[in-house]
Amino acid sequence: MKTKLGAVVAAALIAAPLAANAQSTNLPGFYVGVEGGLNWLNLRTFAGASEKLGFVGGAVIGYDFVGPRVELEGAYRYNKVSGFKMHQITPMVNVLYDFMTDSVFSPHLGIGAGANFWKIKGTGISTTDFAMQGIAGVAVKISDGFYGSLDYKFMNTFAKGKDFFNHTAMLTLGYKFGAPVAAAPPPPPVGATPAQYIVFFDFDRATLTAQALTTIKQAAAAAKSGNRTRIGVTGHADRAGSDAYNMALSLRRANAVKDALVREGIPATGIVVVGRGESQPLVPTADGVREPQNRRVEIVLQ
Repeated sequence: MKTKLGAVVAAALIAAPLAANAQSTNLPGFYVGVEGGLNWLNLRTFAGASEKLGFVGGAVIGYDFVGPRVELEGAYRYNKVSGFKMHQITPMVNVLYDFMTDSVFSPHLGIGAGANFWKIKGTGISTTDFAMQGIAGVAVKISDGFYGSLDYKFMNTFAKGKDFFNHTAMLTLGYKFGAPVAAAPPPPPVGATPAQYIVFFDFDRATLTAQALTTIKQAAAAAKSGNRTRIGVTGHADRAGSDAYNMALSLRRANAVKDALVREGIPATGIVVVGRGESQPLVPTADGVREPQNRRVEIVLQ
């Protein structure tokens, strides 16, 4: 079973750098969560002990760097062992890496280390040992900073002569503080008249169409011929979907346009990317309505 923990650790360390270039424009921030689930206790070194399914509960507080994140976790596990009650209290420091952070669903891998305070009530067995865990799971963005996460955790308690393992299925409900705040584009130079181009997108997509690429080429040519040194690229979404999802979608669209402008020879340092989500529709609609003209990116040459 120890080799399983090593495999999880190795996977986390190897896979993390592979996604370094796929990070979203989400902002870093603190998060908190409560967790609960089922715990299978494997007592292979306890002669005659039967393995029982129990429960686990706890809480986490951490900081998300957008991709890597670090958290403090406190968990309580309860199982029955051959008629006796086993209690475990485990504070851990977890290091995790999230993939596809600009998607609604975001898988992650991680490792944790800490202490395990455990005792079997009625037997006199009670001690504190070093413990490690491997983590694999997937998180889902709900709305307005709320998220859920379903994880499998394999924890090894390195108790002298009494090694035992915990297999945990954990559901976490949490909240991340700090919604993305759009930065205002820089003011245009004195005497200059801003020129505006609009690029439209298909529903729930950030992929540039042929017409969009043509518009971007026109904007890039105008910027270079008119010596426009600053370009504002502002992404928008329609009102189908949650506020948080549409904010992320508008940023993906704006970044797709920025990348195309850079390929056309516009310096990246002169492009300001902003996401407005569904807050500034071109055509006002009710919530949940799919409106093609609101799925857009506005390019302003200044």
